[in-house]
Amino acid sequence: MEIKRIHDVTINIDKGADLSLPEQVLVDLDRDLTAPFPVKWSDVNIHELESKGNAEVEGEIEYNDYPKPFIEQRADPYLFKHTDGFYYFTGSYPLYDRIVLRRSKTIAGLPEAEEKVIWRKHESGIMSEHIWAPEIHYIDGKWYMYFAAGEKEDVWAIRPYVLECDTENPLEGEWVEKGQINTSFQSFSLDATTFEHNGKRYLVWAQKVENDTISNLYIGEMENPWTIKQQVLLSTPEFGWEVIGFDVNEGPAMIKNDQRIFIAFSASATDENYAVGLLHADVNSDLLDPASWTKKKEPVLVSSDETSEYGPGHNSFSVDENGEDILIYHARPYKGFNTENPLYDHNRHARIQRLFWTEDGFPYFGEPGYQLDFSNYKAKAHITLN
Repeated sequence: MEIKRIHDVTINIDKGADLSLPEQVLVDLDRDLTAPFPVKWSDVNIHELESKGNAEVEGEIEYNDYPKPFIEQRADPYLFKHTDGFYYFTGSYPLYDRIVLRRSKTIAGLPEAEEKVIWRKHESGIMSEHIWAPEIHYIDGKWYMYFAAGEKEDVWAIRPYVLECDTENPLEGEWVEKGQINTSFQSFSLDATTFEHNGKRYLVWAQKVENDTISNLYIGEMENPWTIKQQVLLSTPEFGWEVIGFDVNEGPAMIKNDQRIFIAFSASATDENYAVGLLHADVNSDLLDPASWTKKKEPVLVSSDETSEYGPGHNSFSVDENGEDILIYHARPYKGFNTENPLYDHNRHARIQRLFWTEDGFPYFGEPGYQLDFSNYKAKAHITLN
């Protein structure tokens, strides 16, 4: 991704008035993207301004180029910014035997933050194997953790489950098992996520069609944080990039703006062919009507030889300290995998990068691992004294 131009700022002020410089400037990137970035201005030469009637001041663009990778061996990463000012991070633990959680006041502090085990798998029966893809949510004053789990007697009997915690700090509280989500039929099911929209709460998840190899996405309105009212087919693999190795739609994540609501999802096998696709619907449409949704025909995030990030997927969305949207996802640093089964090659590392928006209101994911170099660019403000 390239920087094309930093928009100059023009300010006209009356003599004696307080001078205030903007906290952000607009930056043009390639692919016709324009986005705001924070700026730190140099001091204004007041003497020059008063004597000449005008002055120019430069500013440094403040850009978070997150470590690459961000947190190692945490696939299916989920980042949540809470109203308490903390960022909460979780993801699949390599042994698939526990749910871990860490928090920090800043995103930059998360890699070194203490990670706590908040729940461990059962010794047998349900929730005793393959503890996958935890997501933390805060709903009606309580914390909820959504995750998938199998059972020792049938490790692939993966189902979605929910934990609840009612303490202020979820790293210290007791997590209570609320049980399995009541999907309409019993089959391999995982990656449940939840969101609120227009006063209703929804669940979106992946589930294998009975006696078939296809994993579809389903949506349902929720009766409470662990119970759905119905199950509606949302998306099924149909394009070539969704059916490489396996016919898969999974890992849903929601983001929206004033016009549309979007569901990102992952497709194909979990090697370098893993990729992210995008569904969208009008914000005022019936989200339980499959006709409301449109799928982009091409993926929005794919492997990159240039940045050596392969199989990007199972993303989530959050916001940075400036309120800008960010993308959290996992990817391996090489093609293929180092074990017989890719699920047991644990070098799917958590990664973070800025998410941009196109002029027509669609999220732009960019290349996984892209970098922006502002070292040769300065913001400029032209100040004129009236």
